[in-house]
Amino acid sequence: MRGPKLPPSATQNRPELAGAPFEAMGVSLVFHPRNPYVPIVHMNVRMLAALPEGGEPVCWFGGGMDLTPCYGFEEDAVHFHTVCRDALAPFGQDKYPRFKTWCDEYFFLKHRNEQRGVGGIFFDDFSEGGFENGFAMIRSVGDGFLPAYLPVVERRRATPYTERERNFQLYRRGRYVEFNLVWDRGTHFGLQSGGRTESILLSMPPLASWAYQQQPEPGSPEAALYSDFIVRRDWL
Repeated sequence: MRGPKLPPSATQNRPELAGAPFEAMGVSLVFHPRNPYVPIVHMNVRMLAALPEGGEPVCWFGGGMDLTPCYGFEEDAVHFHTVCRDALAPFGQDKYPRFKTWCDEYFFLKHRNEQRGVGGIFFDDFSEGGFENGFAMIRSVGDGFLPAYLPVVERRRATPYTERERNFQLYRRGRYVEFNLVWDRGTHFGLQSGGRTESILLSMPPLASWAYQQQPEPGSPEAALYSDFIVRRDWL
């Protein structure tokens, strides 16, 4: 994507580049499995270059991956975070704890005081170590996506489910929609920059539902999602 003027969502941390022409590229993946026991997953790697008049291009990177279960399993969350940690290890021992915290803070539904999922890693406006270091890091994150997610899919994809689990899945997908439309900077960037709306909203689930003040039954697997999984915790 190219544009004549960086949108506000891209310059909130770099006001000196407001109004500069830009180029942006990236890969974004979101999977909404049909089986409620297979978690939603999101992975994104991207680069943005501002082209200030008369100056050198200014490049920065962003991305990460995060897991959003409807029914939580500790071994799945531990595995996912382990792969995230290992993908970032060559770039400094500070990166995983730093980007894990960033992920927890970013994928948070402020209007519900609720985490979107069990997290993962997230980073934005990253230019430390220069272009080569940043590019190598997002490649490592991208390469870690399948090892992080496929073992989880293999463990859960044949789990039987009933209409109860399916209904809860659709309800939880509603939370995913809320975050993407209300809080997600990527969605805002795409809409503000005049991108293709169908592509920008492709991360939405094919089906979702809402219910007024729905509360899970105490002691149920649905209640455990709220108490044990969509909370900020150290999975490693």
